[in-house]
Amino acid sequence: MKTILTEIQKRILVLDGAMGTMLQQYNFTEEDFRGQRFKDYPISLKGNNDLLSITQPDAIAEIHSKYFEVGADIIETNTFSGTTIAMADYQMEDLVYELNYQSAKIAREVANEFTQNNPEKPRFVAGSIGPTNRTASLSPDVNRPEYRAITFDELRVAYKQQVEALIDGGVDILLVETIFDTLNAKAALFAIEEVKEIRNIDIPIMVSGTITDASGRTLSGQTVEAFLTSVSHIPLLSVGFNCALGAKQLQPYLKRLARESNFYTSAHPNAGLPNAFGEYDETPEQMQFFIENYLKDNLINIIGGCCGTSPAHIKAIAEVAAKYQPRKITIETNE
Repeated sequence: MKTILTEIQKRILVLDGAMGTMLQQYNFTEEDFRGQRFKDYPISLKGNNDLLSITQPDAIAEIHSKYFEVGADIIETNTFSGTTIAMADYQMEDLVYELNYQSAKIAREVANEFTQNNPEKPRFVAGSIGPTNRTASLSPDVNRPEYRAITFDELRVAYKQQVEALIDGGVDILLVETIFDTLNAKAALFAIEEVKEIRNIDIPIMVSGTITDASGRTLSGQTVEAFLTSVSHIPLLSVGFNCALGAKQLQPYLKRLARESNFYTSAHPNAGLPNAFGEYDETPEQMQFFIENYLKDNLINIIGGCCGTSPAHIKAIAEVAAKYQPRKITIETNE
């Protein structure tokens, strides 16, 4: 059986692009978000993209298919905000298990279909675990620097529920992504280890941080090297960066990561930096050019796109990735 561990040694694996960017093209209304089931819900649900896995499953499946069609090896579940913490904004904490399970199930079915059609190119599903809208390291109140809006244990419990549902839905990998606060990520990793131990299973884990600006640090103040050290206490499939920066701006930080890490490395940058309207203008050709520089420098094992990227971007990335060998690592040091 072909697994992610066998495939990542053979070639550079391609991750999908943005889910939100694609969903915007559907112009879903409040009624579309609600569907029949939530038509009388007491608050607005527009903008709750994770909910669309229940109310508009065909659209989610179609987006996954579009990314596979252009060469993606791995798709992410539509679960970026799939915790009780994030879903509290919509008073939907009770739906968290179902949201994650259904999102994983949709992605699994699409992946299986593509794998059956071409067994030589197996397709994988990564359970997307976002950072939540709270931070365990920083106070949201400048007048109370000691205050925290969330505790480590609250995060751990929320992530555990998400992880269990994603695994039940059939994901191959767990992707802890867009990490701006490593303490939040450590809570997610702790929860994953807990579930693995309880169920006596092993599942590959991808970790992807976010360098928020030109300081080269995460929002909670860590350098590339500090971030890597903070998450290296458990065996990981890969460590990388996504979001916040475009491919060009991300390259120096990936260089540092690739030099220091004994894990596989990943990147899914934005389509450049946002313009004055918050939109992303970088074309597939421009992004392909910048990403080819990663490949020439032997920095990458998994490559994809974040905000502003579309199937056209992923197609261009997949085409150039096929021409290069993946970054080699010393596997025994992963223990």
